[in-house]
Amino acid sequence: MRPIFHRFGLFVFGLLLLPLAAPAQPADALQSPATFLGYELGTQFTPHHRVVDYVRHVAEHSPRITQRQYGTSVEGRPLLLATVATPGNHDRIETLRRDNLKRAGLVEGEPQAEPTAVVWLSYGVHGNESVSTEAALRTLYALGNPQNGRTGGWLDDAVVLLDPCLNPDGRARYVQWYKRMTGDQPNVRPAAREHHEPWPGGRTNHYYFDLNRDWAWGTQPETRHRLDAYHRWMPHVHVDYHEMGVNEPYYFAPAAEPFHENLTEWQREFQFTIGRNNAEYFNENGWLYFTEEVFDLFYPGYGDTWPLFNGAIGMTYEQGGSGRAGRGIITAEGDTLTLTERLRHHHTTGLSTVEATANNHEEVVRKFAGYHASAETNPPGEYRTYVVQRDAQGDRLAALANHLDRQRIRYGYATESRTVEGRSYRGGTTRQTQIQRGDLLVNAAQPKGRLAKVLLEPKTTIVDSLTYDITAWGLPYAYGLEAYALSERVTPDTDTMPISTPPMEGDRATPYAYVTPWTSRADAQFASALLKADVHVRFATQSFTVDGRGYEPGTLVVTRAGNTNRLDRFDATVRRLAEAHDQFLHAVPTGFTERGPDFGSDNFGFVDGPHVAALSGPPTTSSRIGEVWHFFDRQIDYPITLLPADDFEATMLDDVDVLVLPSGYYGDWLTDARATALTDWVRRGGRLLAMGNANDALTEHAAYSLAGKETSSPDTAAAPELDPYGTQTREQLAGATPGSIHRVQLDDSHPLGFGIEPPYFTLKRNDDAFAYLDDGQTVGALTTPTPVSGFMGHEAQKEVDDTLLFGTQSLGEGQVTYFVDNPLFRGFWYNGQVLFANAVFFVGNG
Repeated sequence: MRPIFHRFGLFVFGLLLLPLAAPAQPADALQSPATFLGYELGTQFTPHHRVVDYVRHVAEHSPRITQRQYGTSVEGRPLLLATVATPGNHDRIETLRRDNLKRAGLVEGEPQAEPTAVVWLSYGVHGNESVSTEAALRTLYALGNPQNGRTGGWLDDAVVLLDPCLNPDGRARYVQWYKRMTGDQPNVRPAAREHHEPWPGGRTNHYYFDLNRDWAWGTQPETRHRLDAYHRWMPHVHVDYHEMGVNEPYYFAPAAEPFHENLTEWQREFQFTIGRNNAEYFNENGWLYFTEEVFDLFYPGYGDTWPLFNGAIGMTYEQGGSGRAGRGIITAEGDTLTLTERLRHHHTTGLSTVEATANNHEEVVRKFAGYHASAETNPPGEYRTYVVQRDAQGDRLAALANHLDRQRIRYGYATESRTVEGRSYRGGTTRQTQIQRGDLLVNAAQPKGRLAKVLLEPKTTIVDSLTYDITAWGLPYAYGLEAYALSERVTPDTDTMPISTPPMEGDRATPYAYVTPWTSRADAQFASALLKADVHVRFATQSFTVDGRGYEPGTLVVTRAGNTNRLDRFDATVRRLAEAHDQFLHAVPTGFTERGPDFGSDNFGFVDGPHVAALSGPPTTSSRIGEVWHFFDRQIDYPITLLPADDFEATMLDDVDVLVLPSGYYGDWLTDARATALTDWVRRGGRLLAMGNANDALTEHAAYSLAGKETSSPDTAAAPELDPYGTQTREQLAGATPGSIHRVQLDDSHPLGFGIEPPYFTLKRNDDAFAYLDDGQTVGALTTPTPVSGFMGHEAQKEVDDTLLFGTQSLGEGQVTYFVDNPLFRGFWYNGQVLFANAVFFVGNG
């Protein structure tokens, strides 16, 4: 069957704005995408380097467009941002940009120019949602073509920022694969291989992170570059372009509920204004679409929600197709969905959005300024100050401060102690506490006040539990810091940290040993550097006091004994690495402790640079192995070997000390033969880390003591009830676990809990229920299933009550560590990274 749009004789928007077949143009003039690339957009996918070439060509030949490279991807591909404006506005572009920052309260002063709206169009955050970048090229040409008077009129009142590809590495992975799978003509049959993208797919970036869930955390290089570029402008409207299932039509705003409570009425209303404008063009062309369903505005990490919490009108536009559609595919209705059709839809909404914004530019700019001004004068919510207490070494607090810096949230520090009353994050109650010197203070009354509330509040307000993503994310929980939410405003005393830890104390000549606490990911980074430099490291399994200073379990001890034959420059190496990692060293003159075991005791474990490996590829979930890979490669800079699951042989484990099984679906992969080989390796001294669904697979093999929790049988005598069809989705929420924060009973005397001050807070996204270990140690247990923040269905709470979350088991000479919950989730759960580092470096070495 012919594509739907062919049934209509007039493609109104395309005729008004852009000829589908552009005439030949001189080589030194602005060229259409078809002329420049040598093919019509929609007939094939454009490689990223050609996307870059065309953006730079348009910037060179259009008086309306400039471009800048704002960063590079992990694999070194350029990230580009095109600025589209009239020549006159380009002449004063810095004035317009700074005016906007003044309206946002991020720069002091009054705006100098008349209101000009700023629209940011973001394409291709998911690399295999491939039509987005193709549409970006057509939209860029339509906006940049000086002969296009219609778009030129809009540019009198609006500046357009266009990012053609937010995820070039993922796009390259998809496009290169697709080109190898297809011939001159696409095969539209759904069974054809070009519609079955292999693991890991092109959706994610180099480390298999979903960049559309990273805006609020900024763990990935692409996101950090983009946040910097975004903050240079603070646009008024932001559109994030996506694709969804093949059999879906097109989705645009207004969005679905639940809306986060801190979205304004204006933001909701203007989504309707733009949505109606989009609908007019879709109605004229007879294209199917829907609004106000599925895609809610609650989780703050998306490309629609994060801009909303920064004062913009943030929106997701979704075209049916995705990586499965290729250049064409037969849908369930028997129609053929083509790349050309998908492209036209995204192109149309892009121009429609610019049009609607330009036509309402004065109100858009005024409401944007009012959003930020009201956050300063009347911040939302019951709390006026968030106090985050300084940790012992300050590394966790410094990491949180860096996170706030990425988000441009203002904060300061206390230099004087004072008594206040506030809600304790750890205790969950309101009580008096002392603000101490060095504590971090965030005032809600600031331009970024709404974003600060969203990221820092102790308990999210769930308006509707039918959500698209996790429902809790409070940063003090994630960083493992005690905090208090105060109803009174407390002004910081200084903008700089008032406490500086001396880099070194003690014997500076030839000390007996160097001692440094273990409390944070920064300490794991330092340990990694020492081990890579072939420095042998010990760690305390009990508390001790030496040279007048007390230390807790997990403390690293680097003794001269055991290192003198390995390093000619022992002292210089340890001190150089400590300085490079900003780590405190206590150079002690003796191994004789005043309290606790001496340094030669068996109560000090030994870390000898373990060879760490992780299973990768099917059956692992790509995002879960990506988190493990990123943790070692970027967050602690320690080598890891990724083993190919599809070509796995037992001999690959011969020199491996630690093996990570990321969450995945191991049922068919973990055969009896492989399970036996894995178990034999553990018995010989291997250390196995099982995460998420990998634990389910281990329960099928007798050597592993992990077992499901027994649940009581339901009352079979009760009469069955018939649920109305329309209520079934909400009935299912009783067992839902979209993502909530829970208080964990943690044994911090166990090596798995070293450096973590109880209670530990876990981000729980499953209702996997495992019994406490009979043959092993239950280190983390969920004894109170009610979330401290976020939503979990009441049936799911019953399932997880009194269950194992983290535990260890001795197996022969080796160890197994079970992680039921994911401590590395999306790379931002900092306290979980300490837990995971403990499993890598400490468990089994005590």
